[in-house]
Amino acid sequence: MEKALSWGQQLAPYVGDAAAIVNEALDLGRGVLFEGAQGTLLDVDHGTYPFVTSSSAAAGGACTGTGVGPTRIDRVIGVAKAYCTRVGEGPFPTEDLGPVGEKLRAAGGEYGATTGRPRRCGWLDMVALRYAVRVNGLGGIALTKLDVLTGLDRIKVCTGYEFGGHRLDILPSRLPEGENLVLHYETFPGWSEDISKCRKIAELPPEAQAYVRFIEERCGIPVVLVGVGSGREQTILAGL
Repeated sequence: MEKALSWGQQLAPYVGDAAAIVNEALDLGRGVLFEGAQGTLLDVDHGTYPFVTSSSAAAGGACTGTGVGPTRIDRVIGVAKAYCTRVGEGPFPTEDLGPVGEKLRAAGGEYGATTGRPRRCGWLDMVALRYAVRVNGLGGIALTKLDVLTGLDRIKVCTGYEFGGHRLDILPSRLPEGENLVLHYETFPGWSEDISKCRKIAELPPEAQAYVRFIEERCGIPVVLVGVGSGREQTILAGL
């Protein structure tokens, strides 16, 4: 009768030095894709402390977590929704507590995957997005859930804060909360057309195209992907 293998023995053929394996793949010229979790403002060092996670959620975490040197990463793409969400407590200047926030939550399925807890929803915050571009060294943006904005008469984008009489275009180290924070918005016309079948930027309604181009201009980097639905095929590859 054969002796049963221990758990460690069963895993032995599959366990190795991950850093060595990944670096060897890079040495051989193979493509390696790192996928991060959570978001920049939850980063333990660069997020809205103390409302952060316990690890690095910024692009630099790919290096510290895998043992791959920063010079070996040749492109960083940031994933951002066409609007903003946040889970749990913490500052959220552009949060909408009215019907728009409810509409975004319902249309975007903004509920925790495990807990089912409703996510807080609001307008896109360009101050925070530009901060993410800088902290992560982004070379492009994958803009997801653009279809969720369909049906809104107007779409607002926060372009700056005002606090204590001073205009803030750069995210402060400690984001102020409360009534003393004034938000500066730009408003865009919405669209009502179904965009779920669009596969090119040129197929989007002019209003949706203008929204994407505005994000590119303000961030200084291209939008390389646009999500127009939940299916894998509902993706516009604009610059990948």
